[in-house]
Amino acid sequence: MSKNKDILIIGFALFSIFFGAGNLIFPPYIGLSSGSNWLISFLGFILSDVGIILLSIIAVSKAGSLQNVIGRAGKKFGLILEFLMMLCLGPILVIPRTGATTFEMSISPLFKNVNPILFSVIFFSITLLLTIKPSKVMDIVGKFLTPVLLLSLAFLIIKGIVSPIGNLETIDSGEFFITGVTQGYQTMDALGIGGVVALIMTSLRSKGYTDKEENISLAIKSALIACIGLTIVYGGLAYLGATASGLYDTNISQTALLINITHELLGRTGTVMLAIIVGFACLTTSIGLTSVTGKFFEDFTNKKLKYEHIVIFICVSSAIISNFGVDKIIKIAVPILSLIYPVTIVLLIMNIFRNILPNDMTFKGAAYSALLISFLNVIDSLGTSIEFIHHLPLANLGFNWILPTIIGAVVFSFIPNKSKPTNTPS
Repeated sequence: MSKNKDILIIGFALFSIFFGAGNLIFPPYIGLSSGSNWLISFLGFILSDVGIILLSIIAVSKAGSLQNVIGRAGKKFGLILEFLMMLCLGPILVIPRTGATTFEMSISPLFKNVNPILFSVIFFSITLLLTIKPSKVMDIVGKFLTPVLLLSLAFLIIKGIVSPIGNLETIDSGEFFITGVTQGYQTMDALGIGGVVALIMTSLRSKGYTDKEENISLAIKSALIACIGLTIVYGGLAYLGATASGLYDTNISQTALLINITHELLGRTGTVMLAIIVGFACLTTSIGLTSVTGKFFEDFTNKKLKYEHIVIFICVSSAIISNFGVDKIIKIAVPILSLIYPVTIVLLIMNIFRNILPNDMTFKGAAYSALLISFLNVIDSLGTSIEFIHHLPLANLGFNWILPTIIGAVVFSFIPNKSKPTNTPS
Protein backbone atom coordinates (compact mmCIF):
# COMPACT_ATOMS: atom_id res chain seq x y z
CA MET A 1 0.00 0.00 0.00
CA SER A 2 2.83 2.37 0.86
CA LYS A 3 4.47 1.71 -2.51
CA ASN A 4 1.23 2.37 -4.39
CA LYS A 5 0.77 5.60 -2.43
CA ASP A 6 4.29 6.73 -3.35
CA ILE A 7 3.65 5.95 -7.03
CA LEU A 8 0.42 7.95 -6.90
CA ILE A 9 2.01 10.96 -5.18
CA ILE A 10 4.95 11.07 -7.60
CA GLY A 11 2.59 10.54 -10.54
CA PHE A 12 0.46 13.49 -9.40
CA ALA A 13 3.58 15.62 -9.00
CA LEU A 14 4.74 14.71 -12.52
CA PHE A 15 1.34 15.68 -13.86
CA SER A 16 1.63 19.13 -12.29
CA ILE A 17 5.20 19.67 -13.44
CA PHE A 18 4.28 18.94 -17.06
CA PHE A 19 0.90 20.66 -16.93
CA GLY A 20 1.91 24.29 -17.25
CA ALA A 21 -0.08 27.20 -18.65
CA GLY A 22 1.02 26.36 -22.21
CA ASN A 23 -0.48 22.88 -21.89
CA LEU A 24 -3.68 24.52 -20.66
CA ILE A 25 -4.24 26.69 -23.75
CA PHE A 26 -3.29 24.30 -26.59
CA PRO A 27 -6.06 21.64 -26.25
CA PRO A 28 -9.02 24.07 -26.43
CA TYR A 29 -7.57 25.52 -29.62
CA ILE A 30 -7.28 22.15 -31.37
CA GLY A 31 -10.91 21.51 -30.39
CA LEU A 32 -11.96 24.88 -31.79
CA SER A 33 -10.17 24.33 -35.11
CA SER A 34 -11.51 20.75 -35.50
CA GLY A 35 -15.11 21.00 -34.31
CA SER A 36 -16.85 17.63 -34.59
CA ASN A 37 -13.52 16.10 -35.66
CA TRP A 38 -11.86 17.10 -32.38
CA LEU A 39 -11.03 13.51 -31.45
CA ILE A 40 -8.75 13.16 -34.50
CA SER A 41 -6.78 16.29 -33.56
CA PHE A 42 -6.76 15.18 -29.94
CA LEU A 43 -5.12 11.87 -30.86
CA GLY A 44 -2.38 13.75 -32.75
CA PHE A 45 -1.80 16.00 -29.75
CA ILE A 46 -1.58 13.05 -27.35
CA LEU A 47 0.90 11.29 -29.63
CA SER A 48 3.28 14.26 -29.91
CA ASP A 49 3.05 15.40 -26.29
CA VAL A 50 2.01 12.65 -23.86
CA GLY A 51 3.50 9.92 -26.06
CA ILE A 52 6.88 11.64 -26.20
CA ILE A 53 6.80 12.32 -22.44
CA LEU A 54 6.22 8.64 -21.66
CA LEU A 55 8.77 7.32 -24.17
CA SER A 56 11.34 9.85 -22.95
CA ILE A 57 10.91 8.97 -19.28
CA ILE A 58 11.25 5.27 -20.14
CA ALA A 59 14.38 5.95 -22.23
CA VAL A 60 16.10 8.17 -19.66
CA SER A 61 15.16 5.95 -16.69
CA LYS A 62 16.65 2.89 -18.35
CA ALA A 63 19.73 4.73 -19.65
CA GLY A 64 20.46 6.16 -16.20
CA SER A 65 20.53 9.82 -17.18
CA LEU A 66 19.74 12.16 -20.05
CA GLN A 67 23.47 12.47 -20.70
CA ASN A 68 23.66 8.73 -21.38
CA VAL A 69 21.06 9.35 -24.09
CA ILE A 70 22.17 12.55 -25.79
CA GLY A 71 25.85 11.80 -25.11
CA ARG A 72 25.63 9.15 -27.84
CA ALA A 73 26.11 12.05 -30.25
CA GLY A 74 29.39 12.96 -28.51
CA LYS A 75 30.21 13.77 -24.90
CA LYS A 76 30.88 17.48 -25.46
CA PHE A 77 27.88 17.75 -27.77
CA GLY A 78 25.67 16.15 -25.11
CA LEU A 79 26.95 18.37 -22.32
CA ILE A 80 26.44 21.56 -24.33
CA LEU A 81 22.96 20.48 -25.45
CA GLU A 82 21.84 19.61 -21.92
CA PHE A 83 23.31 22.84 -20.55
CA LEU A 84 21.32 24.86 -23.11
CA MET A 85 18.17 22.87 -22.35
CA MET A 86 18.45 23.60 -18.65
CA LEU A 87 19.11 27.28 -19.25
CA CYS A 88 15.91 27.39 -21.29
CA LEU A 89 13.94 25.56 -18.62
CA GLY A 90 15.53 27.51 -15.81
CA PRO A 91 16.54 31.10 -15.29
CA ILE A 92 16.05 32.63 -18.75
CA LEU A 93 12.80 31.34 -20.29
CA VAL A 94 10.30 28.80 -18.96
CA ILE A 95 10.40 29.54 -15.23
CA PRO A 96 10.18 33.33 -15.72
CA ARG A 97 7.27 32.71 -18.11
CA THR A 98 5.32 30.93 -15.36
CA GLY A 99 5.41 34.08 -13.25
CA ALA A 100 4.53 36.35 -16.17
CA THR A 101 1.65 34.10 -17.25
CA THR A 102 0.24 33.95 -13.73
CA PHE A 103 0.26 37.73 -13.48
CA GLU A 104 -1.37 38.29 -16.88
CA MET A 105 -4.05 35.57 -16.64
CA SER A 106 -4.67 35.19 -12.90
CA ILE A 107 -3.84 38.46 -11.17
CA SER A 108 -4.30 41.30 -13.65
CA PRO A 109 -7.90 40.40 -14.68
CA LEU A 110 -9.01 40.35 -11.05
CA PHE A 111 -6.80 42.97 -9.40
CA LYS A 112 -6.05 45.82 -11.77
CA ASN A 113 -3.74 47.79 -9.49
CA VAL A 114 -1.32 45.07 -8.39
CA ASN A 115 2.28 46.00 -9.13
CA PRO A 116 3.86 43.32 -11.41
CA ILE A 117 7.26 43.69 -9.72
CA LEU A 118 5.73 43.11 -6.28
CA PHE A 119 3.82 40.10 -7.58
CA SER A 120 6.92 38.56 -9.16
CA VAL A 121 8.74 38.85 -5.83
CA ILE A 122 5.87 37.11 -4.02
CA PHE A 123 5.47 34.38 -6.67
CA PHE A 124 9.13 33.42 -6.75
CA SER A 125 9.48 33.71 -2.98
CA ILE A 126 6.81 31.00 -2.72
CA THR A 127 8.68 28.97 -5.36
CA LEU A 128 11.90 29.34 -3.37
CA LEU A 129 10.31 28.27 -0.09
CA LEU A 130 8.87 25.12 -1.67
CA THR A 131 12.01 24.07 -3.57
CA ILE A 132 14.81 24.73 -1.09
CA LYS A 133 14.68 21.06 0.00
CA PRO A 134 14.75 18.96 -3.20
CA SER A 135 13.74 15.66 -1.61
CA LYS A 136 10.46 17.25 -0.45
CA VAL A 137 9.42 18.77 -3.79
CA MET A 138 7.49 15.73 -5.08
CA ASP A 139 5.60 15.37 -1.79
CA ILE A 140 4.69 19.08 -1.59
CA VAL A 141 3.46 19.22 -5.18
CA GLY A 142 1.88 15.76 -5.25
CA LYS A 143 0.10 15.88 -1.88
CA PHE A 144 -1.09 19.47 -1.71
CA LEU A 145 -0.89 21.52 -4.91
CA THR A 146 -1.95 18.96 -7.53
CA PRO A 147 -5.28 18.08 -5.86
CA VAL A 148 -6.27 21.76 -5.90
CA LEU A 149 -5.31 22.03 -9.57
CA LEU A 150 -7.20 18.83 -10.49
CA LEU A 151 -10.35 19.87 -8.61
CA SER A 152 -10.41 23.24 -10.37
CA LEU A 153 -9.92 21.63 -13.79
CA ALA A 154 -12.55 18.97 -13.08
CA PHE A 155 -15.11 21.61 -12.10
CA LEU A 156 -14.53 23.59 -15.30
CA ILE A 157 -14.56 20.54 -17.60
CA ILE A 158 -17.63 18.90 -16.04
CA LYS A 159 -19.53 22.18 -16.26
CA GLY A 160 -18.59 22.42 -19.96
CA ILE A 161 -19.76 18.87 -20.64
CA VAL A 162 -23.05 19.16 -18.73
CA SER A 163 -23.87 22.65 -20.07
CA PRO A 164 -21.89 23.15 -23.30
CA ILE A 165 -21.63 26.70 -24.58
CA GLY A 166 -22.41 25.60 -28.14
CA ASN A 167 -22.75 22.71 -30.56
CA LEU A 168 -19.91 20.86 -32.25
CA GLU A 169 -19.51 22.60 -35.59
CA THR A 170 -19.05 20.31 -38.60
CA ILE A 171 -15.73 21.19 -40.23
CA ASP A 172 -15.32 19.19 -43.44
CA SER A 173 -11.81 20.15 -44.48
CA GLY A 174 -8.60 20.40 -42.53
CA GLU A 175 -5.54 18.42 -41.53
CA PHE A 176 -6.99 17.56 -38.14
CA PHE A 177 -4.44 14.98 -37.01
CA ILE A 178 -1.49 17.13 -38.11
CA THR A 179 -2.99 20.12 -36.30
CA GLY A 180 -2.92 18.11 -33.09
CA VAL A 181 0.63 16.89 -33.72
CA THR A 182 2.00 20.38 -34.31
CA GLN A 183 0.23 21.80 -31.23
CA GLY A 184 1.66 19.01 -29.10
CA TYR A 185 5.12 19.68 -30.54
CA GLN A 186 4.89 23.29 -29.34
CA THR A 187 4.53 22.27 -25.68
CA MET A 188 8.29 21.51 -25.59
CA ASP A 189 7.73 19.10 -22.68
CA ALA A 190 10.59 16.78 -23.65
CA LEU A 191 13.24 19.40 -22.84
CA GLY A 192 12.95 18.82 -19.11
CA ILE A 193 12.90 15.02 -19.16
CA GLY A 194 16.46 14.49 -17.88
CA GLY A 195 16.02 16.70 -14.86
CA VAL A 196 12.52 15.40 -14.17
CA VAL A 197 13.76 11.79 -14.09
CA ALA A 198 16.60 12.84 -11.76
CA LEU A 199 14.01 14.49 -9.50
CA ILE A 200 11.92 11.28 -9.48
CA MET A 201 14.96 9.21 -8.51
CA THR A 202 15.89 11.68 -5.74
CA SER A 203 12.38 11.44 -4.36
CA LEU A 204 12.39 7.62 -4.52
CA ARG A 205 15.75 7.39 -2.74
CA SER A 206 14.51 9.73 -0.02
CA LYS A 207 11.63 7.30 0.54
CA GLY A 208 14.04 4.41 1.05
CA TYR A 209 14.00 2.75 -2.37
CA THR A 210 17.55 1.68 -3.25
CA ASP A 211 17.21 -1.07 -5.88
CA LYS A 212 17.97 0.31 -9.35
CA GLU A 213 15.56 -1.91 -11.28
CA GLU A 214 12.77 -1.27 -8.77
CA ASN A 215 13.31 2.49 -9.05
CA ILE A 216 13.10 2.30 -12.85
CA SER A 217 9.85 0.35 -12.55
CA LEU A 218 8.41 2.82 -10.01
CA ALA A 219 9.43 5.79 -12.18
CA ILE A 220 7.70 4.32 -15.24
CA LYS A 221 4.55 3.51 -13.24
CA SER A 222 4.50 7.08 -11.88
CA ALA A 223 4.91 8.37 -15.44
CA LEU A 224 1.92 6.27 -16.52
CA ILE A 225 -0.20 7.86 -13.77
CA ALA A 226 0.86 11.34 -14.94
CA CYS A 227 0.22 10.52 -18.61
CA ILE A 228 -3.24 9.11 -17.89
CA GLY A 229 -4.08 12.27 -15.97
CA LEU A 230 -2.76 14.50 -18.76
CA THR A 231 -4.75 12.57 -21.38
CA ILE A 232 -8.02 12.89 -19.45
CA VAL A 233 -7.58 16.61 -18.80
CA TYR A 234 -6.43 17.35 -22.35
CA GLY A 235 -9.47 15.47 -23.67
CA GLY A 236 -11.82 17.52 -21.54
CA LEU A 237 -10.22 20.81 -22.56
CA ALA A 238 -10.21 19.82 -26.25
CA TYR A 239 -13.92 19.05 -26.01
CA LEU A 240 -14.58 22.47 -24.43
CA GLY A 241 -12.83 24.04 -27.40
CA ALA A 242 -14.89 21.96 -29.81
CA THR A 243 -18.13 23.24 -28.24
CA ALA A 244 -16.93 26.77 -29.03
CA SER A 245 -16.25 25.96 -32.72
CA GLY A 246 -19.47 27.64 -33.82
CA LEU A 247 -18.90 30.73 -31.69
CA TYR A 248 -15.35 31.86 -32.39
CA ASP A 249 -13.09 32.13 -35.41
CA THR A 250 -9.75 30.31 -35.44
CA ASN A 251 -8.03 33.70 -35.60
CA ILE A 252 -8.77 34.16 -31.89
CA SER A 253 -5.71 33.87 -29.69
CA GLN A 254 -5.37 30.74 -27.60
CA THR A 255 -5.31 32.75 -24.37
CA ALA A 256 -8.42 34.74 -25.31
CA LEU A 257 -10.23 31.55 -26.30
CA LEU A 258 -9.70 29.99 -22.88
CA ILE A 259 -10.72 33.18 -21.10
CA ASN A 260 -13.89 33.45 -23.22
CA ILE A 261 -14.86 29.80 -22.69
CA THR A 262 -14.57 30.06 -18.92
CA HIS A 263 -16.50 33.33 -18.93
CA GLU A 264 -19.29 31.83 -21.07
CA LEU A 265 -19.54 28.82 -18.76
CA LEU A 266 -19.29 30.50 -15.38
CA GLY A 267 -19.36 34.27 -15.85
CA ARG A 268 -17.37 36.15 -13.23
CA THR A 269 -16.93 32.86 -11.40
CA GLY A 270 -15.24 31.53 -14.54
CA THR A 271 -12.71 34.34 -14.45
CA VAL A 272 -11.90 33.46 -10.84
CA MET A 273 -11.79 29.74 -11.66
CA LEU A 274 -9.39 30.33 -14.55
CA ALA A 275 -7.22 32.46 -12.29
CA ILE A 276 -7.00 29.56 -9.83
CA ILE A 277 -6.24 26.99 -12.53
CA VAL A 278 -3.57 29.08 -14.26
CA GLY A 279 -2.07 30.14 -10.93
CA PHE A 280 -1.67 26.59 -9.65
CA ALA A 281 -0.58 25.22 -13.04
CA CYS A 282 2.16 27.83 -13.25
CA LEU A 283 3.18 27.55 -9.60
CA THR A 284 3.53 23.76 -9.70
CA THR A 285 5.52 23.99 -12.93
CA SER A 286 7.73 26.71 -11.46
CA ILE A 287 8.40 24.64 -8.34
CA GLY A 288 9.18 21.48 -10.29
CA LEU A 289 11.44 23.10 -12.87
CA THR A 290 13.29 25.21 -10.30
CA SER A 291 14.13 22.05 -8.38
CA VAL A 292 15.06 20.20 -11.58
CA THR A 293 17.40 22.91 -12.84
CA GLY A 294 18.88 23.52 -9.39
CA LYS A 295 19.80 19.85 -9.07
CA PHE A 296 21.22 19.79 -12.60
CA PHE A 297 23.54 22.76 -12.15
CA GLU A 298 24.70 21.42 -8.78
CA ASP A 299 25.69 18.14 -10.45
CA PHE A 300 27.06 19.93 -13.52
CA THR A 301 29.51 21.86 -11.32
CA ASN A 302 30.37 18.77 -9.23
CA LYS A 303 28.68 20.44 -6.24
CA LYS A 304 31.01 23.44 -6.40
CA LEU A 305 27.78 25.42 -6.50
CA LYS A 306 25.32 24.36 -3.82
CA TYR A 307 21.72 23.51 -4.71
CA GLU A 308 20.33 26.10 -2.30
CA HIS A 309 22.43 28.91 -3.81
CA ILE A 310 21.49 27.93 -7.37
CA VAL A 311 17.78 27.86 -6.50
CA ILE A 312 18.03 31.33 -4.97
CA PHE A 313 19.75 32.62 -8.14
CA ILE A 314 17.10 31.03 -10.39
CA CYS A 315 14.27 32.58 -8.39
CA VAL A 316 15.85 36.04 -8.34
CA SER A 317 16.66 36.05 -12.07
CA SER A 318 13.22 34.63 -12.90
CA ALA A 319 11.54 37.36 -10.87
CA ILE A 320 13.43 39.97 -12.91
CA ILE A 321 12.88 38.41 -16.36
CA SER A 322 9.19 37.67 -15.69
CA ASN A 323 8.56 41.40 -15.77
CA PHE A 324 9.40 41.43 -19.49
CA GLY A 325 5.94 39.95 -20.04
CA VAL A 326 4.76 36.73 -21.70
CA ASP A 327 4.94 37.99 -25.28
CA LYS A 328 8.56 39.12 -25.05
CA ILE A 329 9.65 35.94 -23.27
CA ILE A 330 7.97 33.81 -25.95
CA LYS A 331 9.60 35.89 -28.68
CA ILE A 332 13.01 35.22 -27.15
CA ALA A 333 12.21 31.54 -26.61
CA VAL A 334 11.01 30.60 -30.10
CA PRO A 335 14.35 30.59 -31.98
CA ILE A 336 16.23 28.94 -29.09
CA LEU A 337 13.69 26.17 -28.64
CA SER A 338 13.35 25.71 -32.39
CA LEU A 339 17.09 25.06 -32.52
CA ILE A 340 17.48 22.52 -29.74
CA TYR A 341 14.10 20.74 -29.59
CA PRO A 342 14.31 18.64 -32.80
CA VAL A 343 17.76 17.22 -32.00
CA THR A 344 16.61 16.39 -28.46
CA ILE A 345 13.57 14.50 -29.73
CA VAL A 346 15.67 12.63 -32.30
CA LEU A 347 18.16 11.39 -29.69
CA LEU A 348 15.46 10.43 -27.19
CA ILE A 349 13.55 8.38 -29.75
CA MET A 350 16.70 6.74 -31.15
CA ASN A 351 17.74 5.68 -27.66
CA ILE A 352 14.68 3.45 -27.45
CA PHE A 353 16.34 1.38 -30.19
CA ARG A 354 19.83 1.62 -28.71
CA ASN A 355 20.26 -2.17 -28.64
CA ILE A 356 19.99 -2.36 -32.44
CA LEU A 357 21.97 0.85 -33.01
CA PRO A 358 25.36 0.06 -31.43
CA ASN A 359 27.30 2.58 -33.53
CA ASP A 360 27.50 6.05 -31.91
CA MET A 361 28.19 7.49 -35.36
CA THR A 362 24.56 6.74 -36.28
CA PHE A 363 23.46 9.01 -33.44
CA LYS A 364 25.97 11.68 -34.46
CA GLY A 365 24.78 11.69 -38.07
CA ALA A 366 21.16 12.06 -37.00
CA ALA A 367 21.89 14.72 -34.37
CA TYR A 368 24.14 16.85 -36.56
CA SER A 369 21.66 16.72 -39.47
CA ALA A 370 18.72 17.69 -37.24
CA LEU A 371 20.75 20.51 -35.71
CA LEU A 372 21.87 21.83 -39.12
CA ILE A 373 18.33 22.01 -40.52
CA SER A 374 17.04 23.52 -37.27
CA PHE A 375 19.77 26.16 -37.44
CA LEU A 376 18.83 27.00 -41.03
CA ASN A 377 15.16 27.21 -39.98
CA VAL A 378 16.04 29.73 -37.28
CA ILE A 379 18.15 31.82 -39.66
CA ASP A 380 15.29 31.77 -42.17
CA SER A 381 12.74 32.81 -39.52
CA LEU A 382 14.93 35.78 -38.55
CA GLY A 383 14.71 37.27 -42.03
CA THR A 384 17.50 35.68 -44.09
CA SER A 385 15.62 33.63 -46.67
CA ILE A 386 16.89 30.07 -47.23
CA GLU A 387 14.60 28.81 -49.95
CA PHE A 388 15.49 25.12 -50.23
CA ILE A 389 14.46 24.24 -46.66
CA HIS A 390 10.87 25.17 -47.54
CA HIS A 391 10.83 22.45 -50.20
CA LEU A 392 11.97 19.63 -47.92
CA PRO A 393 9.30 17.01 -47.06
CA LEU A 394 6.99 18.04 -44.19
CA ALA A 395 8.32 21.63 -44.25
CA ASN A 396 4.79 23.02 -44.09
CA LEU A 397 4.31 21.17 -40.79
CA GLY A 398 7.59 22.28 -39.22
CA PHE A 399 9.15 18.84 -39.56
CA ASN A 400 11.51 19.47 -42.48
CA TRP A 401 14.36 18.10 -40.37
CA ILE A 402 13.01 14.52 -40.34
CA LEU A 403 14.24 13.33 -43.77
CA PRO A 404 17.74 14.92 -43.44
CA THR A 405 17.97 13.31 -39.99
CA ILE A 406 17.25 9.86 -41.42
CA ILE A 407 19.73 10.37 -44.25
CA GLY A 408 22.40 11.60 -41.81
CA ALA A 409 21.88 8.57 -39.57
CA VAL A 410 22.17 6.13 -42.49
CA VAL A 411 25.27 7.78 -44.01
CA PHE A 412 27.13 8.04 -40.69
CA SER A 413 26.31 4.40 -39.90
CA PHE A 414 28.96 3.38 -42.42
CA ILE A 415 31.63 5.29 -40.49
CA PRO A 416 33.40 3.05 -37.91
CA ASN A 417 32.79 3.90 -34.28
CA LYS A 418 35.95 5.32 -32.67
CA SER A 419 34.81 4.97 -29.09
CA LYS A 420 32.65 2.69 -26.99
CA PRO A 421 28.98 3.58 -26.72
CA THR A 422 28.30 6.00 -23.91
CA ASN A 423 24.94 4.69 -22.87
CA THR A 424 24.48 2.51 -19.84
CA PRO A 425 22.84 -0.85 -20.51
CA SER A 426 19.41 -1.26 -19.04
